[in-house]
Amino acid sequence: MSYTVKLIMGLIGTALLVTFIGGLSKSISSGFAGFWGGFPFMVIAIIVCGMAIYDYWDECVRKK
Repeated sequence: MSYTVKLIMGLIGTALLVTFIGGLSKSISSGFAGFWGGFPFMVIAIIVCGMAIYDYWDECVRKK
């Protein structure tokens, strides 16, 4: 796969994942669970999104 295609597809996939996980975290925290009930999930979501962004950078952006 060419560098440009890999860069664009990786960005789209990572953006969709981060948007979905962020929305899910907001929904849990603002819903029935409340802030403190959704806080553990929020922490896990931030860590997972950070790992996804790092993997995108490592696989698609950084030139080896």
